[in-house]
Amino acid sequence: MPKLYTIICATRSARHGDKFAKWFNDFAAANSDFDAELIDLAEVKLPFFDESTHPRAQKYEHEHTKKWSKLIDAGDAFVFVIPEYNYSPPAEFFNAVNYLNTEWNYKPAAIMSYGGVSGGLRSAQVARSHLSTLRMVPLPEGIPLPNYPQFLNENGAFVATEMVEASAKTVLSELKVWNDGLQTIRNK
Repeated sequence: MPKLYTIICATRSARHGDKFAKWFNDFAAANSDFDAELIDLAEVKLPFFDESTHPRAQKYEHEHTKKWSKLIDAGDAFVFVIPEYNYSPPAEFFNAVNYLNTEWNYKPAAIMSYGGVSGGLRSAQVARSHLSTLRMVPLPEGIPLPNYPQFLNENGAFVATEMVEASAKTVLSELKVWNDGLQTIRNK
């Protein structure tokens, strides 16, 4: 089965992305042909990019980079769970993505975004543009969560609506289509 990584991109202590990402990861495990796994950048703990050579060379010096490379290289498709900070994804998203190059190539990616009225859509657009420079295929479909507190119950747990579930099903379907097609390129 192809590997789908759901990546929690916010690392601050007062975050909510972990709840959204866990829900999506569980939903993907139950509703797709992917082997779904959750990655939390707060646990990965990549320092600010510290390699001396460009990631395209894959001449990694540091153990944390080698571990990150091996993990991402094993992935077939990705869902980035990102908030919107000043119309952009958090710095941790850029740092984690920029650590590598070839490992991301020819793999599909989707965005689950959250924020205020826009649902993080501006952040998602910035992220899509950035991912495309790594030869990833960022899907136009996504899972926006506008005014995200409305999706949290009185205990702070995420409660998906029918619209969110429908969006997640579409994203999973499209990730499968693109992953199947891109496998041909990755296997050359």
